[in-house]
Amino acid sequence: MIVDCAVYREGRRTKAPGDFSDALDQARAAGGFVWIGLHEPDPDEFDLVAREFGLHPLAVEDALKAHQRPKLEVYDDSLFVVLKPVAYEAESDAVSSGEIMIFLGDGFVVTVRHGESAPLAAVRGRLEHEPELLGKGPTSVLYAIADATVDHYLEVAVELQNDLEELETEVFDPEGGGSRHTASRIYTYKRQILEFRRATGPLTMPMTRLAGIGTFGAGVPFVSDRARPFFRDVQDHLTRVNDSVEGLDRLVSDILSAHLAQMSVRQNDDMRKISAWAAMAVVPTMIAGIYGMNFEHMPELSWPGAYPALIALMVVLEVLLYRMFKRRGWM
Repeated sequence: MIVDCAVYREGRRTKAPGDFSDALDQARAAGGFVWIGLHEPDPDEFDLVAREFGLHPLAVEDALKAHQRPKLEVYDDSLFVVLKPVAYEAESDAVSSGEIMIFLGDGFVVTVRHGESAPLAAVRGRLEHEPELLGKGPTSVLYAIADATVDHYLEVAVELQNDLEELETEVFDPEGGGSRHTASRIYTYKRQILEFRRATGPLTMPMTRLAGIGTFGAGVPFVSDRARPFFRDVQDHLTRVNDSVEGLDRLVSDILSAHLAQMSVRQNDDMRKISAWAAMAVVPTMIAGIYGMNFEHMPELSWPGAYPALIALMVVLEVLLYRMFKRRGWM
């Protein structure tokens, strides 16, 4: 469905004609641009937009099917950019991602949103309150969407850091040391990091090209050279996010290793305790077993003090074994 359609001239919103072609002509004639926003459009609806703006068929196919990696592709009449905004769901401690496809061309911007994790309404509102920025043309829309998306990455990274601190507290608790569900929580958290990395990692190359860094940013069409400092700022924030994600991934791997090591030590302690108690049970069992074999020639059976002496011997041996195991930390 078409969420919004507007023509912008000198950074100000004007009423757009009902026909896309007329809106584009009007925008170009006035030196402005038209911005059309769509949310999960059906093929027939998007085909009309694609024909009016001359969008490349391969990019149109990607926009309809979604499930794309963040990327930047240059076509003859437009620039195609894919972003993956993420959202942190506090109730389930889960990371979910959506997709934003941006078509940027001469006098137009077409945005296609999939999922709910997309800040486009807020971005449009922010830009309409900053006419100086919006007056820079379609490039300002691409910058604002990328900036909002990456800034939200930073917020999600903070939430994930808080979750990681809770995991650390649970694993390294001297009294508990983690429960049987701790390993499952760590694995689930690692999957959240993987989902987050799928959104942030591949975006590095597109932002590098847009920022004009090194040999990758030479000659990106439909993007003004004056906009490169703005994209360099986005690139700096993205670098911070990727460093944070990399650190979280390493830490959660270390926490998992520490948890497994603690479980192994705990199992060894349990085995030592079981072995100690089994050794203590062997002594009276052995003595009682000998005298339960009904041998005929056992002179001590006729001694008046044989029974209490054997009981006393068992008690002494049990105490000696207990003190020995206690001293070695097995009990």
